[in-house]
Amino acid sequence: MRTKEQLTEDIRDNKRAVLVVNAHSRRGRLLYDSAFERLKQAGFTLLGAKAVDRPRELPRILAEGLAKGPDLLIAGGGDGTISTAARLLAHRDVALGLLPLGTTNNFARTAHTPLDLGEAVEVLVKGKVIDLDLGLAGDEPFTNHVGVGLSAEVMLKAPRPLKRALGRFAYPLTALGLLTRHRPLRITVRTEGRSHEFRSHQVYVANGGHHAGRPIAGDADADDRLLVTYAVGGPKRRELLVETARNAAKGPSRTLREEPFLAMGELWLETDRPARVEVDGEPAGRTPLRIGLAANALRVMAPADAPDR
Repeated sequence: MRTKEQLTEDIRDNKRAVLVVNAHSRRGRLLYDSAFERLKQAGFTLLGAKAVDRPRELPRILAEGLAKGPDLLIAGGGDGTISTAARLLAHRDVALGLLPLGTTNNFARTAHTPLDLGEAVEVLVKGKVIDLDLGLAGDEPFTNHVGVGLSAEVMLKAPRPLKRALGRFAYPLTALGLLTRHRPLRITVRTEGRSHEFRSHQVYVANGGHHAGRPIAGDADADDRLLVTYAVGGPKRRELLVETARNAAKGPSRTLREEPFLAMGELWLETDRPARVEVDGEPAGRTPLRIGLAANALRVMAPADAPDR
């Protein structure tokens, strides 16, 4: 396994990369050709390049790209695409390059990657390799979060045309429609010999530092060896709406030492009835669920001034 510094040097010198873009992401189809041309102009040797029309084929096509022996696997798309690539690259001697082409781009924000395509390509040219934590939902690695409750219903039912038209605002609109019929959950989190109980429509366990395109807290990131558990409001529907607005407004100014956050390295999460689970925006079964952490498991190309612990 090369050091991060050696891998950075090899990427800068040799520019051996594979490009895979999810054409179903919000800006994937629109910007694939531009991404391809910008990478070629930047001097990258693309061992493979593919715009994927069927998202279910992403794992196979990413694996085929990795088999070509790149130093950098560039994934273009939203958080689901990035998470799929991250699972493949966990503990490997290949860096993940990020082209944020999705709706909320939470992991790209956590990794300090600019959302502008040209600036994101510039990071791949002049940046450095850092290592970030991955969460583990059961044995499945994830980049951003596990959501239990209403968000899992939203991810299943948010219309694709609405996401393309409104971006991240499609999710709260869908949630408002579903909330009238959603019943609150009794959620129990067990960790380090302690037990914490919530009554809420929604609970998250976050690995990354952003949710819904906004900071979770000023000191939350994917390089701190911590998972952050927090319920969004109480059992009343109005509390969910108020807390969602408060989270959006106060996220950057809050710290993980404040309520409602619980910071930990591993936990067991259960609910009073089986509840849907989403992992990085993709359906992932139902509760109960063990959630853990793989420290420094993923290598990512980030800006040259990005922090790296």
